[in-house]
Amino acid sequence: MRYFNLPDLGEGLPDAEIQEWYVKVGDNVEAEQPLAAMETAKAVVDVPSPFAGKIAKLFGEPGDTIETGDPLVGFEASEEVANTSKKEDQGTVVGRVDSQSTILADDVTISSMTTTPSDSLKVLPAVRATAKKLGVNLANVKGTGPSGQITINDVKSFTGSNTSGQIQEGYEVLKGFRRTMCQQMTRSNDQVVHTTVFEDALIGHWAAKTDITVRILQAIVAACKAEPALNSHFDGDAIAVKRFSDINLGLAVDTENGLFVPVIEKLNSLDAGQMRDKINEFKDKVLTKSISPEEMQGATITLSNFGTICGRYATPMIVPPAVAIIGVGRLHDSVVAIDGKPEVRRAMPISLTFDHRVITGGEAARFLKAVINSLET
Repeated sequence: MRYFNLPDLGEGLPDAEIQEWYVKVGDNVEAEQPLAAMETAKAVVDVPSPFAGKIAKLFGEPGDTIETGDPLVGFEASEEVANTSKKEDQGTVVGRVDSQSTILADDVTISSMTTTPSDSLKVLPAVRATAKKLGVNLANVKGTGPSGQITINDVKSFTGSNTSGQIQEGYEVLKGFRRTMCQQMTRSNDQVVHTTVFEDALIGHWAAKTDITVRILQAIVAACKAEPALNSHFDGDAIAVKRFSDINLGLAVDTENGLFVPVIEKLNSLDAGQMRDKINEFKDKVLTKSISPEEMQGATITLSNFGTICGRYATPMIVPPAVAIIGVGRLHDSVVAIDGKPEVRRAMPISLTFDHRVITGGEAARFLKAVINSLET
């Protein structure tokens, strides 16, 4: 049998959920013909066939979750074809996946022991990345995949961290958008040193029909110019930072299916009208589930306007590799001292969470001050 493994559908995603099969066992398919709709990264993606052939096996039913790098479809093949390099078998939506027959040197240690992988070690990049994260030497792991291939579950089982066992009564397994959010927030909590500063912007002077979200976006642009350090990505493994001149803003959009974060690219190049058009476009796409994975990748900084629902202050979670997220709370009337006298002013609470591994308190404070100054001007 010739195997087609689930490719990485975007920026290191560990798995995807089968939404719908477009084919069945016995079907003859052409290269690039859609095989299945897979839900991942808060979007539904069609996975095309990497080659022409006859379907011999489908690995899973709608609702099942498939790990990146694990078999998705089996094709009928002659012995000669089945024994050829798997490089010919690795179709992918976002580029070729490294061959599972490639021997990868493994320098990960367990305790004080390091072993050399054997010549038969077969791993995919996604499996290797999981092994590194869990501190597993792949040479010590027995593969249960096709032809002895090591899968992500094999690595997790080796460490005792496999959570795919029986579900307790009354519990429901998270799937789709909720599962993705859970994975992202767990990663964020594990990797980022979250620190939050708070302040109010006094906006009583705004005109009645002011577009609040657009004004916030304009304030973020001003703040990124004043303190560009927060418009960055950070690689914690390499301890390296990447600064950006353009602002690609992730805009959190809440729905009944979970939180979506489409990215407004080059926000700094847009005028107020163009910003509003982009906001409306993304909201429509999110509600109709027509937004693509590419439109939710590459954010350099994020905005969460949770105050449209409830809450004044929060500690929003950063999604790596970004280093900052701005939270806007519920607008309210506040009594403040103006020239030594109490006055009631309209206030907008601002929460700025930053990654303290790479952003200093001074940089965060200057950024927040620039946001406030822009809103109060």
